Amino acid sequence: MTTVENPALEPLHQAAESLFIESLAACRIDTAFDRRFRFEGQKLHRLIPDGSGPEIIDLAGYKRIFVIALGKAAGPMLEVLLERMKRRQGLRGICCTRPLPAKRNWRIRYFEGGHPLPNEDSLAAARATLALLKKARQETLVFFLISGGGSAMMDLPLDAEIGLEDTIAFHETLLGSGAPIQEINTLRKHFSAVKGGRLAMAAPDAGKVSLLLPDVPLRELDALASGPTTPDHTTVEDVRAILAKYEMAPRLPRKVREFFEREDLPESPGNKTGLQAGLPRFASSLFASSMLRRLTSKTAMKDEHDAFRESVYEILLSSHDLVESARALARQAGFHVAVDNSCDDWDYADAARYLMERFHELRAVHPRLCLISAGEVTVTLDRTPGAGGRNMQFALACALELEKYADETLTVLSAGTDGIDGNTKSAGAIADPTTTTRARAFGFDPAECLKLFNACPLFSALGDLVVTGPTGHNLRDLRLLIAAGE
Repeated sequence: MTTVENPALEPLHQAAESLFIESLAACRIDTAFDRRFRFEGQKLHRLIPDGSGPEIIDLAGYKRIFVIALGKAAGPMLEVLLERMKRRQGLRGICCTRPLPAKRNWRIRYFEGGHPLPNEDSLAAARATLALLKKARQETLVFFLISGGGSAMMDLPLDAEIGLEDTIAFHETLLGSGAPIQEINTLRKHFSAVKGGRLAMAAPDAGKVSLLLPDVPLRELDALASGPTTPDHTTVEDVRAILAKYEMAPRLPRKVREFFEREDLPESPGNKTGLQAGLPRFASSLFASSMLRRLTSKTAMKDEHDAFRESVYEILLSSHDLVESARALARQAGFHVAVDNSCDDWDYADAARYLMERFHELRAVHPRLCLISAGEVTVTLDRTPGAGGRNMQFALACALELEKYADETLTVLSAGTDGIDGNTKSAGAIADPTTTTRARAFGFDPAECLKLFNACPLFSALGDLVVTGPTGHNLRDLRLLIAAGE
């Protein structure tokens, strides 16, 4: 894997990969659930972090319980909930994830939605979810288990004339636009019948509990899976501005372009003047010493905000937990640790330049250093890509800069916590000062591979891919820049 001239690089590669894998393993969904919730018989206790005591949902007050799980972590999240919730009467649900979990429950319908592009199951899962939520009444409690990847895995165009082929092309255009995830998901929210709060709107009378495992910045939680259960603060005007900013309209399929050009383009649900990005701050009557009934009657007039009032939102895990795990493990390994997440949503090349500069500044003072950076970078495609993703692009960009430090023991790891980078089956890659030299010896031109978005074959030939397989997790990406000086 590494050159003989610097035998210390191979153990440094191993240390970087171990830090990544162990940091992710420390972020257990079951442990996170148990920190926040506890089932006691028919009662669900929500454990309040400030120590003010638990709140309670009395499940006995509901005739039906629905569970809607979507995203890359849908399988593990669903398994944890069902293991702890002993009640089965009136329980039904939908699980849309990829790959399908080995352990399944007959009360749940499973769909293997596509990612990063939707497929037939993505649309079928959306239709099945809307059909199930249509049956929800005031005596129904709905658990929404939402994780990253849900935007592609479950989708259904608002315009019935738009089919799967055009929906796929729409998502392809978004992914290659170079826009950050918040702007991409603004377009998805206004395109889809299951995003931008529309799943909450599909069950307006039901009680709703959304358990979140975000792959977006915490300040933009309504972008998670394009916010299916949260009121949306983005507007049609935002949509038009984003389309113009990235000159996307000419690249969209005709039917999709015509949909967005409609003068009566539907607004997503939400008070556009009063909402801020993130989670709404509604006081909920769901959690109480006993179940409280809604004050409004079934026959009373309701505005769209009522669909969100009986809602509770809880973050189970986030990239913050991942960073803290990595920080603790790196310190245990004897590294001085610094964290810099400021390049979140930057272009991968800009992020690589910034973090490499920061890395060199810090290691001049702390020779044994681990610089941690979480979040995601963007890639703007101007051609059909080869094999690779944003993490490999970032790692290769760093490798080209690191070749100036041929005699030093440095390494950079960039990997996705879902175990998948772009259109590959690898999570990411590891680079060091010898990466480019070794790549050229194998007949690769590193700069050309970067230009063609084709980094995966290069890192595969070197044995420097990070391969975990699907993790059932999605806490964004983790970048580790490590110097092994004394």
